[in-house]
Amino acid sequence: MVKGRLEAFSDGVIAIIITIMVLELKIPHESDLAALRPLIPTFLSYVLSFVHVGIYWNNHHHLFQAVRHVNGSTLWANLHLLFWLSLFPFVTAWMGENQFAALPVALYGVVLLLAAIAYFTLTRTLAFHHGQDSTLATALGRNFKGKLSVLTYAVTIPLAFAIPWLACALYVLVAVLWLIPDRRIEKALNS
Repeated sequence: MVKGRLEAFSDGVIAIIITIMVLELKIPHESDLAALRPLIPTFLSYVLSFVHVGIYWNNHHHLFQAVRHVNGSTLWANLHLLFWLSLFPFVTAWMGENQFAALPVALYGVVLLLAAIAYFTLTRTLAFHHGQDSTLATALGRNFKGKLSVLTYAVTIPLAFAIPWLACALYVLVAVLWLIPDRRIEKALNS
């Protein structure tokens, strides 16, 4: 199967996810700066989620540059990823609305963890489909950042119940780790 439909569908879903998240930013009725103060937690959770969704979109794009074709397993693995990404608007709004309370921060971590596992599953599915000696499999390598992200998210879930701000700081740390696009695929394609 050709990969174009999968890429177009994924781009559309991700665009809708970002649109839904921004719609949660409610416009204040007053026109002074003080009216924006209650929106700060909601805005910060939006920024954090926008960055995470953007990272997934960017890495998904890079990943599919190294893919020649897809199969049914790839379609399901991609849908698995999109499912967890589609929960970002809910957990983002809940976390921001409740000013980073423990349970919403922990659930945000659960969604991050499951999205990271789904992305890892997608990469492994594609590598298996293209063969372990393929450019894609070589480029993915040991995937240290991916494994570190999954481990960090797993730690943040129980941590959120004790120190929610520290769990959020770790979410930011993982985002910073991924802000620089994964160059392994670009290097493999250029060599």
